[in-house]
Amino acid sequence: RMIGAKNIFELGSGYGYSTAWFARAIHENGGGTVHHVVWDEDLSGQARTHLSRLGYAKIVRYHVAEAVKTLDSTPGPFDLIFNDIDKEDYPKSLPIIEQRLRPGGILIVDNMFRGGHVLEESDHSKATKGVRELTALVNASSQWISSIVPIRDGLLIAYRVP
Repeated sequence: RMIGAKNIFELGSGYGYSTAWFARAIHENGGGTVHHVVWDEDLSGQARTHLSRLGYAKIVRYHVAEAVKTLDSTPGPFDLIFNDIDKEDYPKSLPIIEQRLRPGGILIVDNMFRGGHVLEESDHSKATKGVRELTALVNASSQWISSIVPIRDGLLIAYRVP
């Protein structure tokens, strides 16, 4: 609601918990669309049920597909993009996000702490490497103003510089 978002894209939406919060904001902003993307038909079905009960059926567009490819093929620009895909794929999602997120838009990335693993020098897993690389890419770029907020497992909140 803070940025008046009307067009939101979720990369990795699960059963719709975060979608519900984004749909509420869209509704309170006067309408728009939340794109809910999951790879699993059952999860999408659960989300459809939950979000319909909340009255958001007309706000949400459902995609059962690979998230980054779907973002790449969905017309934007988007006011907000939420990223919660497989962590090893975070770095390769950034160029597509930068193409689709409007200047002045917000990127939110989940699980930036990975249960504390990002702080363990001995952790060389693909997922932890992906989180570290995305963090470095965003921090090194003049396109972003960002911070990691220590809520739950850490959220990267990044403002796309106009």
